[in-house]
Amino acid sequence: MYLPWIIMGAVALVLAVIGFFTGSAYRRKSAEATIGSAEEEAKRILNDAIKTAESKKREALLEAKEEVHAMRQETEKDLRERRSEVQRQEHRLQQKEESLDRKIENFEAKEEKLALRSKEIEAKIEECDRLKQSQMDLLEKISGFTKDQAKAHLLELLDEQLTHQKAVKILDYEQQIKDDCDRLAKNIVGHAIQRCAADHSSEMTVSVVALPSDEMKGRIIGREGRNIRALETATGVDLIIDDTPEAITLSSFDPVRREIARVTLEKLILDGRIHPARIEETVQKATDEVETTIKQTGERAMIDAGVPNLHPELIKLLGKLKYRTSYGQSVLNHSLEVCYLSGLMAAEMGADVTLAKRAGLLHDIGKALDHEQEGSHIQLGVEVAKKYRENETVVNAIHAHHGEVEAKTLIACIVQAADAISAARPGARRENIESYIKRLEKLEEIANSFNGVEGSFAIQAGREIRIIVKPEVVTEDQMVLMSHQIAERIENELEYPGQIKVNVIRESRAVDYAK
Repeated sequence: MYLPWIIMGAVALVLAVIGFFTGSAYRRKSAEATIGSAEEEAKRILNDAIKTAESKKREALLEAKEEVHAMRQETEKDLRERRSEVQRQEHRLQQKEESLDRKIENFEAKEEKLALRSKEIEAKIEECDRLKQSQMDLLEKISGFTKDQAKAHLLELLDEQLTHQKAVKILDYEQQIKDDCDRLAKNIVGHAIQRCAADHSSEMTVSVVALPSDEMKGRIIGREGRNIRALETATGVDLIIDDTPEAITLSSFDPVRREIARVTLEKLILDGRIHPARIEETVQKATDEVETTIKQTGERAMIDAGVPNLHPELIKLLGKLKYRTSYGQSVLNHSLEVCYLSGLMAAEMGADVTLAKRAGLLHDIGKALDHEQEGSHIQLGVEVAKKYRENETVVNAIHAHHGEVEAKTLIACIVQAADAISAARPGARRENIESYIKRLEKLEEIANSFNGVEGSFAIQAGREIRIIVKPEVVTEDQMVLMSHQIAERIENELEYPGQIKVNVIRESRAVDYAK
């Protein structure tokens, strides 16, 4: 039952195998046919490509040949142009070389000429030197001067001319300055002096106490001198008891101590009780009284001057100036006068009147301390003004009123002028006969030390010196310079109030006799 099915399966299997092989053979043939046609197509395409490439190659070669030909032509053209340019450059260089050769030849020729010319010039210079020397010898022989003597003579003539020119210039400048400044300065100073009603009297510098009788001298001396010793010890003042009738002289470098001693002595004389215990008590009372007076005097001076807001210590120092004198002039009166003059001149010039009066009032404040401390009254005044915080303008005016430093403000210059006016006016100051004579002798000595001075005479209390010069030694031009030089030496070497006029006199005389 299963056999037919097996046979059918085998037959089917055989048929399948046969079909497979048959299909495979058919596919192989079909593939071979396809491959053959593909190979032919490939050969055809390859042949076409080869033909196309050969044609492209031929075209590229043709184009390259054409391009090379064009480039060759362009290069040849460029080369031709460069050759022509090089030829032109060579031609120019050749021309320049020929020109340089010609110039070198010309320079060589000129150099030869210059060498010849130089030799000729040297020869002429030598000839000129010989002629110059012969002329100089001839001139020296004619003039009687050697070369050095002639040079010295010319320098002397030139110096004389310069001296004349300097003197003329100095006179011109002086006249111009005087024309510009004298009128204004005199106007300002004149108005200030006219409006300042100041006391022209001098103060005494020695304290003298009057006694009711000469018997009082013995009581003041006391038993074995104990009273006078107690009085001198308590006051620090020397009592000079001599043959002067009914008077005792008090001597002390400190005017305040001298005033305390004077008040003490007057109180003791009035009281009549003179012994050491009473003397000490009276000295204390006199000290308190003088200090009160000093304070009141300072306050009154401040009010009279119109200078407000002074420090209390400055007021006390101002009051002390009542007892301080300078060349016989009361320093307080002098300070007030300078204060008034400074204010008036400041008003004339349009400056700060209050500040000018303050500076003028305090300019000599250091004189209240110069008996107690080391240093000049200017240094002490500057220190105390700075200590009590005065204005810098006031400090500068104090420092500069004697010219020790430069005046930095107009007010400082005003105070300088006011101080000079107050000190130099007639009757303001007095000096002892010894210092007065020494000053006059020194003044004449300075004038006589100059070459060509025949004599000198100090006149008008030393405010003018007249100098007689030899006319054959000092010319008119040299007179001007001599007056300036003498004035400068006087300023540097002498101390004097006010100013000194230097008057140089030159006189030429011609004398003959009729017979």
